[in-house]
Amino acid sequence: MIAPGEALLVIDMQIGFDDIRWGRRNNPAAELNAARLMNHWRTRKRQVVLIRHDSPDPDSPLFPDRPGNELKPGFEPQTSDWLITKRVNSAFIDTSLQARLSEAGIRRVTLVGLTTDQCVSTTARMASNLGFATTVAEDGCACFEQTSVDGRTVSADTMHIAHLTTLHSEFARVARVSDLLNS
Repeated sequence: MIAPGEALLVIDMQIGFDDIRWGRRNNPAAELNAARLMNHWRTRKRQVVLIRHDSPDPDSPLFPDRPGNELKPGFEPQTSDWLITKRVNSAFIDTSLQARLSEAGIRRVTLVGLTTDQCVSTTARMASNLGFATTVAEDGCACFEQTSVDGRTVSADTMHIAHLTTLHSEFARVARVSDLLNS
C-alpha cells in the first residue's frame, strides 16, 4: 500500500542523456543521489513516478525505439511505480500525471532528474501552478552547458544554479537529497 500525500517525480533518467551531443554536464552524482532518494521513497511506501521523454524527433537519442529512450540502469519501474511518458518538457502536458496524482490524494511532489533547465524546471513550475507543494532536490538533478543568444558558452553549473534560484524564488523549495533523506 502506497502512503498518500506525496510523490517523487523522477524525470527523464534516460540512457540518451549520456550521448556526447549534449555537451558538458554538471553534477555527475545526480543519478546516484536521485536513486538514493527513489529507494528511500520506495522503502517508505511513497509513490514513485518515473517519467520518460519520448521525443517526437526521429534524430533524438530519446526517440522511442532508440536505445537512448530506455531508462538508465537502476531506474527501472517497480511494481508500485507509475511510468508516465511525455513528448514535451512538462510531465503534465498531454499525460495522465495530474489526474493520477489528484486521484491518489497527492498534493506534494519532489522532483529529481534531467535536465534542471528543461524538463525539471518546466514540470516544477507547472506543478506549483497547479497547486502542488513542490520541492526540487538540487543534487538529484543535472544540466548541460548551453550557448547564449550572443554566442557565449554558459557553463552547466551556471545554468543549474540559475534555474534552481529562479525555482526557489517563486515555484519550489530547493533542498539537498541528504536533507530530504533526513526529514
